Amino acid sequence: MVITNGFTYIAFLMFIAGGLLFLEKKTKWKVFGVVPPLVWIYVLNMIFCTMGLYNSDGVSAAYGSVKNNILYAMIFVMLLRCDFRKLGKLGPRMIAIFLGSAATLAIGFVVLYPAFKGALGGGETTWAATAALYASWVGGSANMAAMQDALPVDAGAYSCALALDTVCYSLWIALLLLAVRYADKWNKAVKANTDGLDAIAEAANAEVAKEKAHKATASDWIFLIGLSLMVSAIFQWLGANANAGLKAAGLGMFDKGTCTTVFITIFGLICAMTPLGKLPAVEELSQVYLYAVVSLLASTATVSDLLSAPMWVVYGLLILVVHVVLMFILCKLFHWDICMCSTASVACIGGSASAPIISTAYDPSFAGIGVLMGVLGAAIGNFCGLGMGAILQMLA
Repeated sequence: MVITNGFTYIAFLMFIAGGLLFLEKKTKWKVFGVVPPLVWIYVLNMIFCTMGLYNSDGVSAAYGSVKNNILYAMIFVMLLRCDFRKLGKLGPRMIAIFLGSAATLAIGFVVLYPAFKGALGGGETTWAATAALYASWVGGSANMAAMQDALPVDAGAYSCALALDTVCYSLWIALLLLAVRYADKWNKAVKANTDGLDAIAEAANAEVAKEKAHKATASDWIFLIGLSLMVSAIFQWLGANANAGLKAAGLGMFDKGTCTTVFITIFGLICAMTPLGKLPAVEELSQVYLYAVVSLLASTATVSDLLSAPMWVVYGLLILVVHVVLMFILCKLFHWDICMCSTASVACIGGSASAPIISTAYDPSFAGIGVLMGVLGAAIGNFCGLGMGAILQMLA
């Protein structure tokens, strides 16, 4: 069986995504706690692609006309949450801990890549997917998806990177929860300073509470959908024109996707500081777009692409080892406590939805700090992914 109609293809993808999310919500199956719906969406669509379900001209045409349009709309909406004035509530110490976490992960990515690139599938094929993974390990899955058009990401390598992300994330959450009982030993070894932590937690929780106070209405959704799609259209046009101008100036390495991603990221961060950033539908719509984009990407990959995934997982685990060693050194130098370091680490690797899992394991009042750290990652993740791409391309 082959889907030949473009609309049927899009409808089928959204039905799968919606069905899995509905099952997670209604059944509370433990399997979704181990492997989240986003991964199941990817795996199922890979299976259908391998079976040839999406192998038709109608499907290819629909994919080409929808994917980038939705992708850039997602980037814009996602960044509306990232008001740097709110992030200031974290204070310089918390921001420094988060940036230290992102930097130590980056060192692991770069230092280990030359030794692993052959096992991962070759530098020319994997550098862009690895950079996309780093974008995810700074800001979350939406940043990883955003790199799809900004960098020449191979579909098979992307599948392996997603497998790495899932395995390492699950293991990392478990290990950091286990580390809670050893917090006193860590803090004593690094002479941790926790002064002012309660005040920061109170300010962060107040910001998160403000965002949850308003319910989205139909008009909020319609306005935000229309705005995001229009922004996507305008900035793709601007990106194409900027790319043409840069090529004429001998800077052809900045392609249309890179230009569009940078422009729309900057615009989204500016809009986040306006009343647009307060629209209550922002969080929900960014998730809808994310599931749509991931479904589309998965429909172009096959199960055979996952054959090299075991070495990707080894690569990811060793990155985490480098991350821990370097973070311990930073903690010794700056007297950072394990609670905030663990929260920053999960905010990078898991995003704003995951960071509170760790922060509240130490103190329920620390939830807001985790959320805001995740938002900071989303704000800078695209830039970090592009920067990592430039480095890894040289090492490929």
